Amino acid sequence: MWEQITSNRVKSGVLVVFFVAFVVFLGWIFGKTTVWGPYAPILAAIIAGVGAFVSYYKSDQLVLAISKARPVEKAQYPHLYNSVEGLAIAAGLPTPQMYVIEDSAPNAFATGRNPEHAAIAVTTGLLEKLNRTELEGVIGHEMSHIADYDTLLMTITVVLVGTVALVSGRRRSRSSGGGQAGLILMLVAVALAILSPIIAQLIRLAISRRREFLADANAARLTRYPEGLASALEKISRDTEPLEVANKATAHLYIENPLKEHRGGMNKLFSTHPAVEERVAALRAM
Repeated sequence: MWEQITSNRVKSGVLVVFFVAFVVFLGWIFGKTTVWGPYAPILAAIIAGVGAFVSYYKSDQLVLAISKARPVEKAQYPHLYNSVEGLAIAAGLPTPQMYVIEDSAPNAFATGRNPEHAAIAVTTGLLEKLNRTELEGVIGHEMSHIADYDTLLMTITVVLVGTVALVSGRRRSRSSGGGQAGLILMLVAVALAILSPIIAQLIRLAISRRREFLADANAARLTRYPEGLASALEKISRDTEPLEVANKATAHLYIENPLKEHRGGMNKLFSTHPAVEERVAALRAM
């Protein structure tokens, strides 16, 4: 289990470092080949940073509103609260606020800028269709996202994707000089202008998938029962009920992609979540 957790953390860190290096390289290339010079990446970073700052402090409220989640009290769902409080103590975290989404599709997500301002939302379908150990596995997964500041990490990756999109959109070229070397640099810049937004999205999605594996491993550590989450993931993935409030903007937050997209072949690269079969196999190997 600990080897799995360490491996996932290292791989997540490598992806983030590579992402930052890619953005820096992209800014350097476009600074060399456009009339914006060094100001284009700086301006893009400022704009993206302001947007990220606002979204970081308001995104949780927006996501909960979009998902039609309503706050609930302990008296309404005592078994849910008991699981949340027990796992919060095990994780050394404040008890997050609890929300329920009136929907028969089983699913859940966590949001909030830090553990002190965190919330977990579950659907009524999740509460009805999972048993207690399966529910604890799901809550442990979401608690792990909170403990590992995954909301902050994914906000950073969104900032980087936005920076890439802004920088690559600045296509007013200038003469780069330098003969053949300058021509090669210009061709590289044109190729990056076309491909960099796709590359940035692929890196962001890879980070998202790696964080799901990490949250699964940490949930197994918290609950001391990997089978609970493994069984829950199988039930959620097999359920055919559509989650009415789901959309592409919030799908990455849920424990399992609520859009029920096909993930075979190349589609795996564009998925926010690893295949359930891979996640279950990793859990049962612990």
